[in-house]
Amino acid sequence: MYELFKFSHLAAGIIWMGGMALMIWAIRPVAIAQLEPAQRLPLLSGILARFFKIVGLCIVLLLASGGLMLMGVDMRLAPRGWHVMLGVGSLMCLVFGHLYFGPFRKMQAALQDGDLPKAGAQLGKIHPLVLLNFGLSWIAVGAVVIWR
Repeated sequence: MYELFKFSHLAAGIIWMGGMALMIWAIRPVAIAQLEPAQRLPLLSGILARFFKIVGLCIVLLLASGGLMLMGVDMRLAPRGWHVMLGVGSLMCLVFGHLYFGPFRKMQAALQDGDLPKAGAQLGKIHPLVLLNFGLSWIAVGAVVIWR
């Protein structure tokens, strides 16, 4: 059973990290290079809306599978990397919550009001938060792999 929880945990993490990589290095740069704000902002909002639903599911899977794997472990004996992953993963969830309920929701509202400058400003706040979570995700992975 542990292996199933671990597989679910890894799959959810890979999907979340892969989606961030795709947004950072492929979708966002191409959208900026090829589209005017009137086309770019609704497109990116739609992509993020779909991706954030997936991230929400990934967070549920990560917390559930991680919690189930930790239930049978005395955390005083757990590797340091597990502690780091737990702390960093919790921080990532908080960053995502802020990103989703703050700038993302404000961007969507601004788009509905037709306020492209405000929507663009909110999108500009999302990018550094995604970069932060992407960096944190690699710290979590590195910690659990290196500190056994």
